[in-house]
This record gives sequence, C-alpha cells and structure tokens, in this order.
Amino acid sequence: MCQRIALICLTFMTIAFLAGTTMAFMAGALMAEPLRGVRLVMAEEDGCYWCAQWHEEIAHIYPKTAEGRAAPLLRYDLHGAAPGVQFARSVHFTPTFILTVDGQERGRIEGYPGADFFWGLLAMMMEKAQIPLEPES
Repeated sequence: MCQRIALICLTFMTIAFLAGTTMAFMAGALMAEPLRGVRLVMAEEDGCYWCAQWHEEIAHIYPKTAEGRAAPLLRYDLHGAAPGVQFARSVHFTPTFILTVDGQERGRIEGYPGADFFWGLLAMMMEKAQIPLEPES
C-alpha cells in the first residue's frame, strides 16, 4: 500500500514538474526580446485621431532629427503584442510615446499635444534620461 501511494505521489510530482517546465519554456518563447539601445516606442491603435495627427505632422521628419537619430521610432499596436520593453506602468492612452534604454522605460509622453509641445516635451524627456543629441552632420 505504501509503495503504491509513493508511486502515485512520484507520478504527480513528475507531471507537475514537466508541466511547470513546459509552461516556463512557453512563456519565455512568447516574450519579446528586450529592445537594445535607445528607442522611442509609440503605442497606437486603429482609429486614433491624435495618432493620425502625429503621423501627418511629425512622422516624416522624425528620423531626420537629432532626436530621431538618438532614439529611433518603434511603433506598436496597443492591443497587440508589446515590444520587449519593461514599462513603468501600463499603457492606456494613444498615442503614448515611451523613451526606452535597453528595454527599460525612462520616460513617457501620454497623448499628442501638437508639434510645438511634442518637441519640447521630447527634448525634456531625453535630457532627463541623459540621452545626448548629436547635431546633424
């Protein structure tokens, strides 16, 4: 009787171990690789009026600016898989611009306040995160 109970316990422990190992492997496989370097991550969603405004006013010039060279843009759908970023808190609004360094959030701008305010807020966020801006060459 004791051997039978021991065998049943061993069987359950083995199943639990294998299930835990499989779940841990699957969770690791589903997680995105952490972002490397400095990035500006833009959370957006379909139908977002202010996202469209940002794209119309800023998107075409952003990569050509010192900010764009220092922190290349990475766009992602708020309702899709998040990029490899450890957010300081959940993202609820679009657009949200998250400044990251090696996958760690260093600052964010929630919403799009218009071109003039956007550039000022972005510059302050980059300065606070101590990200140097290289002048155009």
